[in-house]
Amino acid sequence: MAVQRAWYLLQTKPRQDARALENLEFQGYDCFAPCMTVERIRGGKRCELLEPLFPGYLFIYLDPLADNWRPIRSTRGVSRLVTFNDTPLPVAHNIVDQLRKRVAGEKKQPAVTLLKTGDRVRIADGAFAELDALFECYDGTERVVILLNLMQRTQRLVMPLANIRQA
Repeated sequence: MAVQRAWYLLQTKPRQDARALENLEFQGYDCFAPCMTVERIRGGKRCELLEPLFPGYLFIYLDPLADNWRPIRSTRGVSRLVTFNDTPLPVAHNIVDQLRKRVAGEKKQPAVTLLKTGDRVRIADGAFAELDALFECYDGTERVVILLNLMQRTQRLVMPLANIRQA
């Protein structure tokens, strides 16, 4: 009889994704919790954090007949197995494979880290692409304020952080 292993979806307890993943792997289960790197401002400084792509959920690779499913329910950090009509439905292999490829191949943008007021930057995208400007300040976590010299006047522009590069 062929092994019918498939991916299933688990719901974790709030903010316990890492605990559930660690405990399940410790028990010998094959799990996948896709994460991505995001930039945040913490304590006034830019930092990169690894955050779950699907907070509160992770994938587990199981054989419906051969694997013991009972310990999963009582694993610390696990809330429940996601079911439909009281039956856990497998997630298609190609979906998990594509997620794995996307997470592994996550391209990092050229780092624009720890810019200080007065630093020279170059606009990479948009209507002002390839123009040089001066960095003024961060405006939230994803936007910046820059000073652009247009027609002999300094203009303040707010734009996404992804649109600028260090000059």
